[in-house]
Amino acid sequence: MRQPQSDKKTINNTSTTIAGLAIVVLFFLFSCNDSKKHITAPLESPDSISLISTYGVTTLISDSGRISYKIEAEEWLMFEKRNPPYWAFEKGVYLEKYDNNMQVEANLSCDTAYFFSKAELWQLIGNVHIENQKGEKFYTDMLYWDQDSGYIYSDSYIKIEQQEQITEGRGFNSNQNLTKWQILNTEGIFPIEE
Repeated sequence: MRQPQSDKKTINNTSTTIAGLAIVVLFFLFSCNDSKKHITAPLESPDSISLISTYGVTTLISDSGRISYKIEAEEWLMFEKRNPPYWAFEKGVYLEKYDNNMQVEANLSCDTAYFFSKAELWQLIGNVHIENQKGEKFYTDMLYWDQDSGYIYSDSYIKIEQQEQITEGRGFNSNQNLTKWQILNTEGIFPIEE
């Protein structure tokens, strides 16, 4: 038996639509499989990323409700997951220490500084310059400051300028106010009256 002409057109149109739809679906399936996967390399260690990164910092640090220090730094990175945890000031730091009357007891600057938070130990590196309340100036390339014990020390070369004399040497220790200091291996230039 013969089918009418209009039924043939409907079957052909339906077949064409299904075939076209199948081609579109296949195209999308294959195009999804051809996409490139971007996989980043895993970090060597999660503690290699700073927990906090701060830029253009000026901060005040208090002890028992009294402002003790002011810190200025271009960059301050905190690595609290490292062992030992530390803060990094790799673009330099400026620090002022205040007495009970908010007078500057000492100020210091250096190229790089690390603060080991658990040990409360500062490591100051490169062009370390400190000035105490008496106006004495201390210059060295490496200095340690133990905040917990209030002790400053170094095994490096140090130069101290006072009003009357310049003292140089290797190895140094002091209280944190830099009022009672000692150079271990001393050299110096001393004025002699004729």
